[in-house]
Amino acid sequence: MILAPFVWGAVAINLFMLALIGRALGWPSLSPVATILVALPLTLPATWLATRWIGGLIDEAERDS
Repeated sequence: MILAPFVWGAVAINLFMLALIGRALGWPSLSPVATILVALPLTLPATWLATRWIGGLIDEAERDS
């Protein structure tokens, strides 16, 4: 869970950028506060995926050494 705050920030930034792209397509925009709130429930699955990815990288590095 040490990664969770960093993943939360990454998810929020990506959602905000996606909302900016959506605005160019005529979709409604998200405020920064709304983006942070929407990112909260997405943090846990994104943290799980990031942890699996990092674990795979560590396993690969241990096999190669």
